[in-house]
Amino acid sequence: MNAGARISGCGPAHRPVLLAEVLLALEPRPGGTYLDGTFGAGGYSRAILAAAPCNVIAIDRDPEAIAAGRALEDEMSGRLTLIEGRYSAMAALLEGIGVHAVDGVALDIGVSSMQLDRAERGFSFREDGPLDMRMEGSGPSAADIVNETPEADLAALIFRYGEERRSRQVARAIAEARRERPFTRTLELAEVVARVVRAEPGRHPATRTFQALRIVVNDELGELERGLAAAEGLLRAGGRLAVVTFHSLEDRIVKRFLKERSSPPARPSRHLPERGEASARPSFRLLYKGAVEPGEAELAGYPRARSARLRAAERTEAPAFALQVAA
Repeated sequence: MNAGARISGCGPAHRPVLLAEVLLALEPRPGGTYLDGTFGAGGYSRAILAAAPCNVIAIDRDPEAIAAGRALEDEMSGRLTLIEGRYSAMAALLEGIGVHAVDGVALDIGVSSMQLDRAERGFSFREDGPLDMRMEGSGPSAADIVNETPEADLAALIFRYGEERRSRQVARAIAEARRERPFTRTLELAEVVARVVRAEPGRHPATRTFQALRIVVNDELGELERGLAAAEGLLRAGGRLAVVTFHSLEDRIVKRFLKERSSPPARPSRHLPERGEASARPSFRLLYKGAVEPGEAELAGYPRARSARLRAAERTEAPAFALQVAA
């Protein structure tokens, strides 16, 4: 995994990852309404709007992304609506503008290149900046977590969310260094991590540690789980869901969600009574058996895309699983 894999952009220098594949999965059609849950720099939104005379509602939790997207919103003359907020709250956000169902949802999970490449946002382990990583600019920062989390808990965090095999050594090095002075800058932390983690070809030693901190600071995995369930409830029958992830933790969540929603629950025993018919009806139909990966041409043009995976599915007429279980 690389810590800043998500690419969102509307110009040729910022082509979103798997753009053609996402459009093929969504199949934008005239008159449809589509949700771009992770607007970034507007790459997917612009492409969807260019693919058909449709409307796009775009959400981003980063106020800077929304501010930067206003020009595109004006350019689209009413076909694009930008909303600041978390995509996990898509149902409530869209209800606020009178929209109760959509024909497609696109989610591009993770940090965008425009966030990663701006040192002052604190996501980069290559450029010096404040140790922040907050997409919304509120709540505990990465510095707060690094300086205040007990060593054992910090090691567990780095192992779970960064999949860093040397998590205990990293946590120990951080704990020793912060006794001298608290961490405030990204390069300070990256240098400490690099003392105990071996460099790998194409991967900075601090990649996994920074990934773990970013995920925790922004509750990215919880956001993804809630967002998938929200999309299930918002999509019309026949609507498409397309999710691009950039590391195994994200992809696992999407894979598990779609597998559960596309297969009838297994009966625990033939001797037990069968569950109600409605509760066993799949709410999604998979568009692909597995994940779609970038091709060689895309990887040659943008190596950061190497870990990208696309999973997509079509909404059935069955109620959302939560409603089926409750019934």
